[in-house]
Amino acid sequence: MPGLNVRFTEDELEALRERAESEGTSMQVIAHDAVVRAISERTRLFEEAAAHVLKASGELNRRLA
Repeated sequence: MPGLNVRFTEDELEALRERAESEGTSMQVIAHDAVVRAISERTRLFEEAAAHVLKASGELNRRLA
């Protein structure tokens, strides 16, 4: 599987280490899951915005017709 190197400050890395330890998992799993959630959230927000624009445009087009 392809990989990615990510740089963290010492404080960020320590927070990641503590989070992984408290959840009984690896830092890699915590980082991976955070990135996947961020991607999914951005996609969801984009899709919601696009649906809103399409709805508003459709209503405007009906009024202008």
